[in-house]
Amino acid sequence: MSRKPIIAGNWKMNLLKNEAKSVFEGVKSFCENYTAQELPTVIIAPVFTSLSEVSTVACDCGCGGNKISISGQNCHWESSGAYTGEISVEMLKDAGCSYCIIGHSERRQYFSETDEMINKKAKAILAGGLIPIICCGETLEQRESGVTDSHISSQIKAALSGISSEDISKSVIAYEPIWAIGTGKTCDSAEANRVIKMIRSVVSEVAGADAADSIRILYGGSVKPSTIAEQMSQSDIDGALVGGASLKADSFNEIIANTMKVAVSA
Repeated sequence: MSRKPIIAGNWKMNLLKNEAKSVFEGVKSFCENYTAQELPTVIIAPVFTSLSEVSTVACDCGCGGNKISISGQNCHWESSGAYTGEISVEMLKDAGCSYCIIGHSERRQYFSETDEMINKKAKAILAGGLIPIICCGETLEQRESGVTDSHISSQIKAALSGISSEDISKSVIAYEPIWAIGTGKTCDSAEANRVIKMIRSVVSEVAGADAADSIRILYGGSVKPSTIAEQMSQSDIDGALVGGASLKADSFNEIIANTMKVAVSA
């Protein structure tokens, strides 16, 4: 099956509203040179305070809104209530989001998010009509201990528990080796592909072969314009979740362009 690549930019806790608007406009200007069919699925996840600003830029003319999708960086699984500091799926949708990132290692590490919480979020996102980008990955200690596959398999099975095969097939998974996030280290492309192929086999076990063939699985971890072509040439890597390189339009656009080059030559 030919899966449309995804290039998603996770801005994390960076960029004020005017800065976010400027970067988004730069990406939008680049994307307007291509048809939606030529482009990968382009997603940008700003901070919550910039969502409406970026959404307005995305939809201020007929040619840009369908080429860049907007994602939340997190959400709560409840629709409303006494959850100070949280944001619901409905609120994300109201702000213009089509996707939501969940389970990022930084959320797991700094905010003690569990697999059970991530599963609740995935269900809420799907029920609310958005698409979850479910992150998974191992620490350096886990990799060196030889438990990468079992750890990630456990994360995926927990995240997808109780979700229909149909909903799983339209979800997105992002494999991010924790030791490669923001460190400048990049997982060897062949090894990243091996892990992603393993993740696809876990999805097949949980939801069937059709869902495994349909679901798009991304690589994340110090993705750069210079690494994306090799990553995208692998059999099972369907795109990238980009951190630091997505904070500047030029570098993010170069990643998009290099992804398209690989798609054309494939």
